[in-house]
Amino acid sequence: MVGSRPIAVAAEAAAGSDLLRTTWALAWPVIFTFSIESFVGLCDMLMVGRLGPTAVAGVGVGVQILGAVDTVMFALGTGVLAIVARHVGAGERAEAEETLRQSLGAGAAVAVLIMLPVIAWAPALVAAFRVNDAVVVAGTRFLRIVMPAAPASALLFIMVSSLRGAGDTRTPLAIGATVGTVNVVLAYGLIFGRLGLPAVGVAGAAIATGVAFAAGALLGLGLLARGRLVLVLRARPARLRLDVVRRVLRIGYPAAIEHLLMQVGFFLYIVFAAHHGTAAVAAYFIGVRILALSFLPGFGFAAAAATMIGQNLGAGRPDDAERSGRAAVRLALWLMTAAGVVILVAARPIARLFVADAAVIADTVSFIRVLAACQPLMALDFTLGGALRGAGDTRFPLLAVFLGFYVCRLGVAWLVTFALGLGVVWLWLALVGDYVARSVLKGARFRSGVWKTVIV
Repeated sequence: MVGSRPIAVAAEAAAGSDLLRTTWALAWPVIFTFSIESFVGLCDMLMVGRLGPTAVAGVGVGVQILGAVDTVMFALGTGVLAIVARHVGAGERAEAEETLRQSLGAGAAVAVLIMLPVIAWAPALVAAFRVNDAVVVAGTRFLRIVMPAAPASALLFIMVSSLRGAGDTRTPLAIGATVGTVNVVLAYGLIFGRLGLPAVGVAGAAIATGVAFAAGALLGLGLLARGRLVLVLRARPARLRLDVVRRVLRIGYPAAIEHLLMQVGFFLYIVFAAHHGTAAVAAYFIGVRILALSFLPGFGFAAAAATMIGQNLGAGRPDDAERSGRAAVRLALWLMTAAGVVILVAARPIARLFVADAAVIADTVSFIRVLAACQPLMALDFTLGGALRGAGDTRFPLLAVFLGFYVCRLGVAWLVTFALGLGVVWLWLALVGDYVARSVLKGARFRSGVWKTVIV
């Protein structure tokens, strides 16, 4: 099992075929984990959709707010993965476990500090999305029920990141499967009043999400405490070590800012799409939903690259770290390019599965084809970004996102929409410039080798 031999994983980074097998062994559980998360989100939205548009809007706004809250956890998760990988690669298991302990404590504390004001100001936060009073009520109810699970969500995120950094991507898959199963079963029972449970509608979706996070956190803590995983969470007196927490945040905060910038950028891009009409907005959301599955290999190989590069740098093998990154990029390119070809050819039949309106189909097909053509660029962007973050080089991906997303994508989107008044296809083509810029910048950074000297 990969997770049981993390140092051996780093040490095997020399042989080509072995390296590709090791990369795939690390990547496929991450791909399946994100697939489960996508499936659970789809199931939740389908079930909530049976309650009507007010429920959908309320839960949707609540989920958007939760995404903003997760930005802080993203900082801790990114930092802890890079540092744990370094320690494991260097054979410093005790230091890796102490990083995990301190990050768990900090994550829980920060989650509580965020949770309280979100619960108190939930109506104002939901109303800020300019929705009607009924949606404000539904969104407020959802938020106030789900937010007490924020500490459990933080613990779960940090544990999963630590295990991946240590080379164990299969245990997070098992935990993710447990969380997903609990969520879907409970949501079904509580939303519709099945399985002997009361029907509580939107509240049922929130309760199911909170209980699922709590179950995942308890399962993860139990496995770590039993001492059967690559990392062990030992019972010790609680003592905050600010030096460890500051180290994690120093590495992770640029990734958190990057995540937040992306969320804001997506919103602004939708604003440009709205200028082209309702069909364009619908096409955007349908296209993103369809292509979400094609992004999953990128996430998996980004995690694999981060783990292998972090461990090899910790072991003092920068050349092996570079070979690991190149292997992850190569596999991501193969899979995502193949997915892009399939989606490109089947764009129109796929669009017709989701919508019957001719205008929406036309805009959806053009959007799908542009994103399908971007798949090789996305493979480079995702995987190289993961490689740099695994090395602790988190500031450069932030710069690349700013230049690619805000200057190229949004700049071109403004130009073709407002200055030139071109059609929606030109708005979609702005994505090409974004991904070209990001992949070129990150590729140049990786080839420069500067990331090999980053101190974490």
